[in-house]
Amino acid sequence: MLAEFLLANVRPNGSAPKDVLIRNGLIAEISGHQPDRDDAETVVVDGGGLLMLPGFVDAHTHLDKNLLGMPWYRSNAGSDIVELIENGRKLRRALGINAERQSGEQIELSVVNGTTNIRTHVDIDTECGLSSLEGVMAARSRYRRIVDIEIVAFPQSGLLIRQGTLELMNQAMREGADVVGGLDPSEIDRDPKGHLDTIFGMAERYGKPVDIHLHEPGSLGAFAVELIIERTNALSMAGQVTISHAFCLGMLDQRSVARLGEGLAKAGVHLMTKGGASGAAPPVMELTDMGVNLCSGSGGVRDTFSPFGNADMLDRAAIVAQRNDFRREEDIGLALSLCTYGGARMMGIPSYGIDVGCSATFVLVPGETAAEAVASGPRRRGVYRRGVLVAKDGAILSA
Repeated sequence: MLAEFLLANVRPNGSAPKDVLIRNGLIAEISGHQPDRDDAETVVVDGGGLLMLPGFVDAHTHLDKNLLGMPWYRSNAGSDIVELIENGRKLRRALGINAERQSGEQIELSVVNGTTNIRTHVDIDTECGLSSLEGVMAARSRYRRIVDIEIVAFPQSGLLIRQGTLELMNQAMREGADVVGGLDPSEIDRDPKGHLDTIFGMAERYGKPVDIHLHEPGSLGAFAVELIIERTNALSMAGQVTISHAFCLGMLDQRSVARLGEGLAKAGVHLMTKGGASGAAPPVMELTDMGVNLCSGSGGVRDTFSPFGNADMLDRAAIVAQRNDFRREEDIGLALSLCTYGGARMMGIPSYGIDVGCSATFVLVPGETAAEAVASGPRRRGVYRRGVLVAKDGAILSA
């Protein structure tokens, strides 16, 4: 590792060419590019005029479930969420899905694609116990020098309806999970008050954030959003609560969305949207204008739920942009911000960004502007984490 080097001729966030001094893993100085700079005491790395973007943040994925590197799975499951959950639970053992091995497969793919921070939801249930958590934690330790990973204890099969799951969730939090997860309090657990009181109670007990999968549609989902806002305010948990998916916000009338958006913004509740085409999705621009922080993530990557996904957050930004009919340069930039700054705010990543004093964690890609990078999805020419080159041209360099 070089304690100090000059990254010459790069364009931070699409700006004019700059020279960026990296010292002890931080951005120490940004100055105008000097083509004839002669500094015998500093190692100079030629940036080749590439775009310099902050490291991508995959704010929602499932490392323990992917099938990367495994034989192709021929899905015959429907689209019903309960059917998909039951099918996935059954196939976890039948297909021999090893959480540590599969996490490693996706982590490496994510890093070469420019991701430097991941929040992963990990199944906790009475059939797998804590084995998935243990596998992902082992992978996190193995790859700790190239990526930062946050783990959500996720009761995928239900929290209250499956006896023994609550005890496992508490054990998972004691053994190193970073976030308390939840799921569809009405449709899965059939007890919205009990479900939300339980997970918020756990968050208060362990001093941890909350991240709730909310697939529930229309007014049912809106009711859950209201209950989440109430508990966030009551426990003074602003900035510590995330609602993932929130399909309901793409199904409601404008007045209802405005009311809920105002409540989310005031309470400091984050929203995660994948922006996929399979159903309704929160309106990104409108909610951003209301002051809601939005982020994005890969979700499932080639798993038993869906054969799609590539752990590429530039591609995810393009999906969000297309889902919201973004065409203008600044609007596509907003889609990318969900995969960078929005995710960083949600995860509370310190010293994030491309500015003096920030961590030297960034991605170098070809393109005139960030919007072009989103639209064209070029190969990541260099991925740096805290001043160390960890991946280059599609290959891991450090592990």
